[in-house]
Amino acid sequence: MVKKVLFFLLLSSFVFLFSDETAQEDILTQKIKTFIDANVYEQNKAYIDIIFSPRSEYLNGERVDAVKVIQTLKDNGLLNLFFKYPSELTLNFKTSGAPLFFVKLLGDSLRNIGYYRYVTKASNLDSSEFTWTISLLSEYATDPLILQKELQKSGCNIVDVQRNSSANWTYVVDMTDGHLNIQSLQNGEEVELKRSLYAHWLNVSNIKTLKIKSSRRNDWYPYIAYYDSSLHLLQVIKKENKMGRITLRIPKYAKYIKISDVYTLKNIRDALVLNPSGSR
Repeated sequence: MVKKVLFFLLLSSFVFLFSDETAQEDILTQKIKTFIDANVYEQNKAYIDIIFSPRSEYLNGERVDAVKVIQTLKDNGLLNLFFKYPSELTLNFKTSGAPLFFVKLLGDSLRNIGYYRYVTKASNLDSSEFTWTISLLSEYATDPLILQKELQKSGCNIVDVQRNSSANWTYVVDMTDGHLNIQSLQNGEEVELKRSLYAHWLNVSNIKTLKIKSSRRNDWYPYIAYYDSSLHLLQVIKKENKMGRITLRIPKYAKYIKISDVYTLKNIRDALVLNPSGSR
């Protein structure tokens, strides 16, 4: 009697493990099918089974590693991200993090991978999620691995990718540990800001005071903005007169500072020299 009970327990365990493995395989297979056309999948099913072995390497717990799946399909010639001709590419980004911080962080990441000329098509915030949709003219769809590597520099991670069509993709981004990938100012370490088309962003969470000296060749009318860790605006300083130097006392909860010009960044033709001091 005892032997029969043990046999049925072992049999039940085997069935459970087999069912669980099958369920995981189904999740992975379903994900693969969303990235390639049905006929491509059917024609290459045996090959797909080989290149996605062991299947466990494409699963993070109960979640499919979508970026890794796409990379494997692309590397093996099963997914082509290029269009026949320049087309409108729509990218939808979803997160549960702070919207302003997310748009800034993601905008910087997109610019770093060469996406400059995009337009915002929609943005929506509900109780649990923020969605930002942009579009741009492109010859190819975004490579998720390249975007993933850039986002990871800011502590973010792509947790899911959805292919709505060849030119419409959705990315779900975890920004729990997100931060701006910018230089952090330290006590006593002089920094030189060279001429730029964009405002200078810096991390000031470790200092108390900042002295900024402007070159004589500049016509600098300071525009200084402080932000907290979620990129909420804390304070703005604007000077209507040309300044050669300015001393700033960093607000208590400020983590980031944006240094610009009231009128145009073209006024800053030469360097701005920063001298941070104090520790906090």
